[in-house]
Amino acid sequence: MSKPIDNKRRAVFKGLSTLALAPLVAPLPGQAADIRDKGQPNILFILADDLGYADLSVYGNRDFKTPHLDRLAAQGVRLTQAYSNSAVCSATRFGLITGRYQYRLRGGLEEPIAGASDTIGLPPGHPTLPSLLKAAGYRTALFGKWHLGSLPNFGPLKSGYDTFFGNYGGGIDYFTHKAGSGPNARADLYEGEVAVEEVGYYTDLLGDKAAGFLRKQKKGQPFLLSLHYTAPHWPWEGPQDEEVSRQIENIFHYDGGNLATYAKMVTALDASIGRVLKTLEQQGLAENTIVVFSSDNGGERFSQTWPFTGQKTELLEGGIRVPAIVRWPARIKPNQVSQQVAISMDWLPTLLAAAGTAPAASHPSDGVNLLPVLTGAAAPAERTLFWRYKANVQKAVRAGDWKYLKLNDNEFLFNLAQDQRERANLAAKHPDKLADLKAQWDTWNAGMLPITPDVRTHGVSGKLQADRYGPQVD
Repeated sequence: MSKPIDNKRRAVFKGLSTLALAPLVAPLPGQAADIRDKGQPNILFILADDLGYADLSVYGNRDFKTPHLDRLAAQGVRLTQAYSNSAVCSATRFGLITGRYQYRLRGGLEEPIAGASDTIGLPPGHPTLPSLLKAAGYRTALFGKWHLGSLPNFGPLKSGYDTFFGNYGGGIDYFTHKAGSGPNARADLYEGEVAVEEVGYYTDLLGDKAAGFLRKQKKGQPFLLSLHYTAPHWPWEGPQDEEVSRQIENIFHYDGGNLATYAKMVTALDASIGRVLKTLEQQGLAENTIVVFSSDNGGERFSQTWPFTGQKTELLEGGIRVPAIVRWPARIKPNQVSQQVAISMDWLPTLLAAAGTAPAASHPSDGVNLLPVLTGAAAPAERTLFWRYKANVQKAVRAGDWKYLKLNDNEFLFNLAQDQRERANLAAKHPDKLADLKAQWDTWNAGMLPITPDVRTHGVSGKLQADRYGPQVD
């Protein structure tokens, strides 16, 4: 029988208070004086696109190896209960960059942003991770995918980044760098706000740009380097598949791809990250640089999500549970595995705390500072997290080990500690718990923006959306 609801809530609040009140940064024994001399840490935030929970060998993949990310995990903390803010791309990116539930912003209601718009995007005046770090003295750069609104009204340079090289939309061909197919398709590759042409496999290009940025850094001024790959998002092209690229008639490539190609894409991603990390070490920057690696949502059709079920676009664990690795040699012990429940929007308060600053008082974060747990100053705390997808089509709450899930008209209650694959529906056995989580979701949802008819990806049908706005690019 489950614990009384009031006691459970008190336990959750107590845990969150522990996270909030613990020291922001806990030096390792004997390092206090050395750390004071190091100053603010650099931050390298690496985000994969559509990478599944078990796509890395350190998370259980047995079909291919990811040695560089495996090594990164061995040098820091590997989280096993990390989540994305959404089951799709741009919605999670709103949560990541603002540290808030994406449903607080009009652009975050799109799941995902499905084309150019003069009104849908991240408002330039909204505080962001890069803008807040920039105000704290950081140099900021984004290499890779933006997908938070199109020019001329939205863009990385308008939201806190000093430097940008990458694509504004959801996905591009890895060789042509075009955002579509056919004779009228245009490239979506920019340096700042100027369209550019570059030759090369996109995963490699982004790694090279990031490594070049690191070589130019001078000690004394900290930096935030956001490295947001499109890999392993479709189209399904490995680094030697340029001929395949020429033959693709539709960039969405729903009729192509295979497990072997997907493996090439993920191992190319791992190799590119390896080159960036090597450059970080060569420049003498690794010791006081926080490296975070994660994914924007769960895996797609060729991905591995074991032991979970579901995939991208679903609020089953496979659609929102993601790999997450943190390394900071100066302050985080190596060879750790953490059960702390975390979510994309936690990274803003966590990284701001490491930099000695905090979220804007005008826009308080919905995430929590994870540093006390990551540095060993606090034990993992229970969390209550909420999701919705396609309005009321899918709902989810995770509170402690319990998860409420609604798929269309079907309701489920799972104990994730006992049933990771979400197979045993306990709704009938624990009706009070089911009712409590549903009520918590309703209360939370009332504080979010409602879905209105102008939200493009929540139309009457997918066909209507495609007819009006073109294919969904996520």
